[in-house]
Amino acid sequence: MELRQLGQSDLRITPVGFGTWAIGGAGWRFSWGPTDDQESVSAIHRALDLGINWIDTAAVYGLGHSEEIVAQALAGRASRPYVFTKCGRTADENGNIGGALKAASIRRECEASLRRLGCDVIDLYQMHWPDPDEDIEEGWTAMAELQAAGKVRWIGVSNFNAAQLERARRIAPITSLQPPYSMLRRGIEAEILPYCQRHGIGVIVYSPMLSGMLAGGMTAARAAQLPASDWRRNNKEFQEPRLARNLALVEELRAVGARHHRAPGEVAIAWTLRHSAVTGAIVGARRPAQIEALAGALDFRLTDADFKVIDAALARNAQA
Repeated sequence: MELRQLGQSDLRITPVGFGTWAIGGAGWRFSWGPTDDQESVSAIHRALDLGINWIDTAAVYGLGHSEEIVAQALAGRASRPYVFTKCGRTADENGNIGGALKAASIRRECEASLRRLGCDVIDLYQMHWPDPDEDIEEGWTAMAELQAAGKVRWIGVSNFNAAQLERARRIAPITSLQPPYSMLRRGIEAEILPYCQRHGIGVIVYSPMLSGMLAGGMTAARAAQLPASDWRRNNKEFQEPRLARNLALVEELRAVGARHHRAPGEVAIAWTLRHSAVTGAIVGARRPAQIEALAGALDFRLTDADFKVIDAALARNAQA
């Protein structure tokens, strides 16, 4: 199994990690709808059995529930994967989520995550969003203090632009950045990925399949039937006119994958991993069958001919 060094850390991760956003369940603003907790646990077990060696979660996913499911899944396991989580997003008594980067808040969040995860140290602790922007320096200083205290092994950020990365880097080294990245969301290519390469910052991308759109199982009928509690129901990529365009792209990815006996989602993930700045991609699943269908991306790489076909498909997609 290929392992890649994450930034300047001693973390050697598989090209694909298990993402837990969706297993947070319903009842919060960015929910993916109802989930079965036992199926979520089984999905994590299957991911680990397939060789995936890191799990990415966040305190805000399910307002703590995702971290609890991770702890449940790892209880009693002889070999533990790396566990990455995030801070900087908190909910008030009404469930409204907002940014919180004050030092005291980050320290409280860290202690709460340690309790929910049932561990003594977090392998990678990430600032979830640069919000509020004016508190980035205070928040990042607190992150470095947690690292010095041994509460977390390495520290990273998520959703930062290059200027924000530079502000944080002046205070303490950044292990990794976690940005959104897919063949339909390429904004990080121009400035952010080159910045990370210059400064030895690892990159673990999220939504490589555009929140399931490129996985191969989405249809117009399914998109129309997404539950009201699924945030994707109101996402423009799952609505016309972009929906039809995206589904047409999936069929072209399906044709590329068929030549290698791979699913469209594996093609989409492999496309993100082709960039030399990208260390790994986060792949979410709520059921064992979902991660089984995508785990081939651990060792699947596209050919030059595949990239030419995909580039042409993306050009047609952009013109539609």
